[in-house]
Amino acid sequence: MARLLGIRIKNYKSFADIKLGQTDYGKGEPLPSFVCFIGPNGSGKSTLLDAFGFVSDCLLEGVEGACDKPARGGFERLRTQGSTGPITFEIFFEHDDPDRPIVYKLQIDLIDGVPSAVKETLRQRRRGETRGQPYYFLNLTRGRGRVWAGDRVGAAKDVKASKSVRLADLNQLGLATLGNLADHPRIVALRSYVEQWYLSYFVPDAARELPPSGAQKWLDRKGSNVGNVLQYLERTYSKPNFQKIIDRVTRAIPGLKNIKCEPSADKRLLIRFDEAGYMDPFYQQSMSDGTLKMLAYAVLLSDPQPRPFIGIEEPENGLYIDLIEHLARQFVSHSSNKDRPTQILVTTHSSYFVDALGPDQVWIIRKGIDGHAAATRVADLPNVRELTFQGVPLGAQWYSDHFGTEEIPSLEQLENPKTTRASAQ
Repeated sequence: MARLLGIRIKNYKSFADIKLGQTDYGKGEPLPSFVCFIGPNGSGKSTLLDAFGFVSDCLLEGVEGACDKPARGGFERLRTQGSTGPITFEIFFEHDDPDRPIVYKLQIDLIDGVPSAVKETLRQRRRGETRGQPYYFLNLTRGRGRVWAGDRVGAAKDVKASKSVRLADLNQLGLATLGNLADHPRIVALRSYVEQWYLSYFVPDAARELPPSGAQKWLDRKGSNVGNVLQYLERTYSKPNFQKIIDRVTRAIPGLKNIKCEPSADKRLLIRFDEAGYMDPFYQQSMSDGTLKMLAYAVLLSDPQPRPFIGIEEPENGLYIDLIEHLARQFVSHSSNKDRPTQILVTTHSSYFVDALGPDQVWIIRKGIDGHAAATRVADLPNVRELTFQGVPLGAQWYSDHFGTEEIPSLEQLENPKTTRASAQ
């Protein structure tokens, strides 16, 4: 299963140029299986999750549709203010060889006023190579270029397995078009990986709705179909295995004895909650935000066929403080399960949540004096590792300002200190 090693984002909202994890061959540490992003309001945490959502939407809905979603407001609102270059994403991911990551680069820009995919490449080093240019097995500029078939990274001058490509619609990614063809297994693998990204924007009121009865494999982004997913699990797995799933779910929610889905007379779906101390059951309309949220996360983590990548924004909202650290530990445990690997990315404002994590798992995002966001791994801040070794929880260090509160310079400022000083004057 593919795994995200790192990502570089340029010209997307406040991300003029931000790097996370491994963003070059042989340089940088890969992102861990669980990573948490903290920072002040407006620093860019939501932008980070939306960047992943934007790439996924470009694949599934087309470039123009991804730009024009109501929360985004079009290409010009997405491109970093003052920038004239394309919006660029460069994603490093491991496919079948940790020493040879595959890199997907996507550039979005306006062509005749319409958002379009102006550049797409996929590259990978040849086996045994540590230097030189990687092998490009997809290379498109404005929909034209070459693609190499098969799963072998060939010799530098081997063009027999390549063919010319011309896409008819620059609104559709080459990844979407070519990722449907069995001749291109590495492109298929990346398409499948991105298609399975799950970004949670859980809305408790959505979970209180009564959807039509009918099994669905995965949760939607708002969690409104949690009952349908339980129906799918019950239909797909044997009774003993399904009961194990239900047992895991109920253990995650204090005071809950059992959960059951019941179709109503008009074929809508009711979720029945049996709580300790009560003879009569409760249904989703009367359950608290926290209970519904814990239910959605428990169902998400109990999936026998988990998503490879999950992004969750502020999972602590609506939860009692005793549950927050417990939930963080559940996420970490789930992401480290080698039998069912899932990489989880979370944003949070809760020091209780961060208390359950280590310095290598936490990044802080802050804006520089130019308004551009930059990210720093907490483990790289002064004294953090030493304080953690002495037993000081990470959330307590954050609450006590050991992570610093000053504005941090952007990547551009670090590379051009003279320009930074001049602009400050």
